[in-house]
Order: sequence, then C-alpha cells, then structure tokens
Amino acid sequence: MSNDRSYISNVTPLVTGLSNSTKSVLTPPGVSRKVHLQFIVAWLFCLIFYFAQYAMRSAPSVMLPELTEAFLLNALGISTLVGLYYYTYSLFALIAGAFLDRFGARLVVPAGISMLAVGSILFGLGTSLSAEVGRLLQGAGGAFAFTGAVYLATHGFPGKYLATAIGFTQCVGMLGGSAGQFLVAPLIHGIITWQQCWIDAGIACFFIAAVITIITPRSDSSIVSENTSLWAMFAPYKTVLTNPQSYLCGFSAGLLFLPTTIGDMIWGIPFLRAASHLEFSEAVKQVTMVPLGWVIGCPLLGYLTDVIGRRKPVLIAGGILMLVISLLILYAPRELLPAYWPGLLLGLGSGAAMIPYTMIKELNPDKVKGSATGAINFLVFTLSALMAPVYGWLLKYLSGDTPMTMETFQQAGSLGIVGIVAAIIMACFIKETGSKALRDHQIR
Repeated sequence: MSNDRSYISNVTPLVTGLSNSTKSVLTPPGVSRKVHLQFIVAWLFCLIFYFAQYAMRSAPSVMLPELTEAFLLNALGISTLVGLYYYTYSLFALIAGAFLDRFGARLVVPAGISMLAVGSILFGLGTSLSAEVGRLLQGAGGAFAFTGAVYLATHGFPGKYLATAIGFTQCVGMLGGSAGQFLVAPLIHGIITWQQCWIDAGIACFFIAAVITIITPRSDSSIVSENTSLWAMFAPYKTVLTNPQSYLCGFSAGLLFLPTTIGDMIWGIPFLRAASHLEFSEAVKQVTMVPLGWVIGCPLLGYLTDVIGRRKPVLIAGGILMLVISLLILYAPRELLPAYWPGLLLGLGSGAAMIPYTMIKELNPDKVKGSATGAINFLVFTLSALMAPVYGWLLKYLSGDTPMTMETFQQAGSLGIVGIVAAIIMACFIKETGSKALRDHQIR
C-alpha cells in the first residue's frame, strides 16, 4: 500500500481547463480514483468504533432507574450527566478534523477509540465523579468516530462511491443507537450488571483501537511535518469556515437532524403517550422506527445521489418528505395514522441530512477534507445542543404546571416545522457538486 505522499501524487485532475482554485473546489473528495483496499479495511473497523460510540450515546436511556439509584440524582441531574457527552463531542469534532488532516488516521483514530474506552470504563466504576469524567471522555472520543470513518472512506473509495459509503457509515451508527437500547436493556436486566456492561464495552474498544493501529497505512512523515505550529494545525478551518457554502451545508443538515435527535430521541415517547395514550413498551417500539428509517434512508439516498449525479434534488426531496410526514404526525387524526409507517418514513427522509456531509467536502479543497467533516459535525451538534433546551423550555412554557398534552406538542412542534422549511430553503442555495455538475463545467 502506498503512503499518503504517493497517494496524493497519483491524483489525476478530473476537471481540465479550469483554474486551480476551481479544480480544488469541484474535485470530488476522494483524491484518487482508485480503490485502496487497506484504507477500506481500516474503514470497516472504524465502523465498529462508530457503532460502539452510538450505542454508548443511547445506552443510558435504558438504565435511568439504575443510574438514579447509583448516583442519587433527580431527573434533572441524570439529564445533565447524560448530556455531558454532547459538550465534548461538539468541541472535539473540530479537533478531530484538524488532527486527521495533519497526522492522518493511523494514530488519531485509535486515540479517539482509546478515549471512548477509558470513558466507558470510568462510567462503569459507579461513582459520580468517574461517571462525569467518563461521559465527557466518551463524547471526546466519540467525535473521532464518524470523522475518522469519513476520512478513511475518502482515501479508500473512488469519489463516485463516496456518498454511498458515507450513507452506509451513518447507517451503521444508527444501528448502534438501536443496539444501545434493544441489546443493552435485556443484557443489564438479566445477564450482567450495568457497571460490568460499560467496563466490558471499554475493553472491547481497546481491542478495536489496536487493530486499526496495525492495519491503517502510515502517513508520510514529510506531510506530517509540513505544519509545525499548533495554530497551523487548525488553519484548515479558516478555509472551511470562511466559505459560506460550509454554513449552508452545516445548518441545512442540522435542521434536518432536529426532528429526529430532539423530536424522536428525547420527546418521542412522551409525545406518543400523550397523543395516542400508548403503553410505554408500544411507544418505544414506534419511536425506534425512526432510527430504522435512518438505517434505510442514509445509504439509499446517498446511493441515489451517486446514481443520478446530483446531490441537491435528493436533499430537497428528503426535506419535503420530512415536512409532509411531520405535519401528518402532529396534526392528522391519530386514528387515521398507521402505527409504524410515519416514524419509518420520517427517518428515511431525515437520511438526506447526511448528503451535506458529502457536499461540504466537495465544496472545499481536498487538503481540508478532515476539517470539513469536523466543521459540519460541530455545526450540526452545536445546533442540536442549543435547540434541545429551547424546545424543552417551550414545552414547559406552553404546558405550565399541567401535564403535557397533544395540544402542547402540536404548538411546540411548529418550531420543528419551521426548521425543516428553513433547511429546504438553505438547500436551494448550496452549489451542486454531483458528478453531472462536474461534466457540465467541463463542457462549458
């Protein structure tokens, strides 16, 4: 396997007759048009890392009684403890991209897995301080999972398959999110304790870190030493964050995430119980249809963009599907809605939120591809972190001191509807980056 220097030297410009700056923007994120098997194998193991961090992100939801008893916390305290994950995740999304661009994946990705592993073991020790530090480390390490997987996929796959690979990557993550609930719940309630579950998961992550260290190609030392100062390591973000297209990609993706990350994964069960008076177990089954829709929609929509050679039509269509389904879920008579299809279709449409992850890399030079992924992760999760308390405050304001009702969720849900509409509008202003757009530029 050739190293990064020879990898870059094999680049054959796909767009001739254009300025160098235009080429750097329009060239697909895969620097080489060839398949690099060693990077693909490393990407496959990084998918396990991404699966694990998503499972750790969602697992506390099935052990809230155990955590409440162990740490002597009320509901607000437990919510704060679990939410520590997102603070470090957002910050380290930027750090992960910069480190990948400077040092490559061989050491950076295993370092992220190791932080996740240590965080998992600390959380399993069962003390308040270790749990808090552990949750922070889980978020910090988890930030390297998706960014690292995209980085490895970018080096391993030809550009025309990249959207499909990114969609499949997110698909695996959502499977991990489901596993953190469906697999962990029976595990800690009949086989092992919740503490042992976290410790065992940490040990398994250390094994994955060792494997990725061994199989990932080394970075060329001359590339690593090109940037010597700490500031230079983060300099690629200047390129990404001074590009207005980066913000359009980040905010359109973030707004399409909100109905699933906040609407479904936080308030989905209370909504269904208030709207349809469902038993808890049935409400859980219905809300899990949304991540299942993600599992289907992320690779399917990514593949569709590669097939038609256009990104924007699929992105906009996914947003429109989300808008229609969200309106039906909120305002249609409950007796007219099937039990499982609305959530499945909502998740499928929300899979379009991954398309801007491909576009932001294609709208920025190849040398900042890791930083581009880190930047969009930062924008997306910062938006989620800011909007979650806003939505919670709105529900509390509308309900007052009374239990939340269907009408409460309908009024608060208008915020999500506005967000989807804004995402669709923003998507209209993103530059098209599909393969047909490249050919159109060549012809012109």
